[in-house]
Amino acid sequence: MAQFSERASERARLEESRLRTRHWNRWGPYLSERAWGTVREDYSAEGNAWAYFPHAHARSRAYRWNEDGLGGICDRHQRICFALALWNGRDPFLKERLFGLSASEGNHGEDVKEYYFYVDSTPTHSYMRFLYKYPQAEFPYARLLDENRGRDRGAPEFELMDTGVFAGSRYFDVEVEYAKGDPEDILILVHVTNRGPDSARLDVLPTIWFRNTWSWVPDIVVPRVELASGPFPCLALSEPMYGRRWLHCDGTPEFLFTENDSNTALLYHTPGSRFAKDAFHRHLVNREPGAVNPAQQGTKAAAHYALEVPAGGKTTIRLRLNDQAPEGTSTFGEGFDAIVATRREEADEFYAGVIPSTLSPDAADVMRQSIAGLLWSKQYYQYIVRDWLDGDPLQPPPPPERRRGRNRQWTHLYNADVLAMPDKWE
Repeated sequence: MAQFSERASERARLEESRLRTRHWNRWGPYLSERAWGTVREDYSAEGNAWAYFPHAHARSRAYRWNEDGLGGICDRHQRICFALALWNGRDPFLKERLFGLSASEGNHGEDVKEYYFYVDSTPTHSYMRFLYKYPQAEFPYARLLDENRGRDRGAPEFELMDTGVFAGSRYFDVEVEYAKGDPEDILILVHVTNRGPDSARLDVLPTIWFRNTWSWVPDIVVPRVELASGPFPCLALSEPMYGRRWLHCDGTPEFLFTENDSNTALLYHTPGSRFAKDAFHRHLVNREPGAVNPAQQGTKAAAHYALEVPAGGKTTIRLRLNDQAPEGTSTFGEGFDAIVATRREEADEFYAGVIPSTLSPDAADVMRQSIAGLLWSKQYYQYIVRDWLDGDPLQPPPPPERRRGRNRQWTHLYNADVLAMPDKWE
């Protein structure tokens, strides 16, 4: 395992990043929380992006331009993605991304119906925190949609809190912490706190996968992830640009494997990949035999932790994503905790020099979390309009109406970069 970098200030890391001597910004929160229903994924004739790629398709259909995930990260080219999937044992499918309403469904327009918070981040993302509040009762997808559709613009929005699913504090706080040991060594802690009065089960699936590029470009080298041998559980990734990477997993999770390919049999009633993007949902929620790949390889993998969290209790899962092959047992030893503690302290030191000392403690917290929101809203954004208009080589040709519709005059636009977005509900 690589040695922990000596203590350094965030300003020093910013300078190294600026000079490109060390790529501290190679990995960051560049993964959107929602890629379904976007203009980029809309290949319809009428330009109705929400209807063409709805939330109901997102778990089963491979994205063309960007990936999404809950509290996730990726590299700056979004070739490798990491995020959480959750299941409270009651929902009809895994919680893998944010849910919300389209402009026509919400009585006040487009709106996310979730509670999530960008708690902290340094500019190089050497330290980050994300918080998601997950009800223990079944998530009220249909009720949120029906209630808001039935209200006019003069009525208030019907929010998740209004449904009563948080009554009695029966929910989980799911917090993800990221701390970088060095630019290629990312330590991950997933803290699950049961806010309710009774013990409750939660399935947590830290998931790693490759953005699907092989479905759109013929003869491309397809990356792979497989179970690695070693002294503790580990996933080995092979990616053409980055070479070998490993996701080290503490404890004894169940490893699940599939392909990040569309479930064409479900969506289009045509033959396709035997193991599809929605395999983990079908395996865990539907109890479907043969949904996941028994050969333990694919382009998408998850470490499944089945937690029973006592009332008011907290359970922590530790993972580590880096370029170091498993060796020995030091991955999750005292050094792991030391790195995380150091990065927390360095984040405090950095913001002590940024936030005016004249602010009250509450105001200082507000300012720091506001900055975190800006930093977490950086997103990998790919959109090549000429390709989008022409259609994809391995897919049916786009409808001719596309040539008379949206973005037809923007054929010069070629986006493939990390952008600061107004928000990541995009």
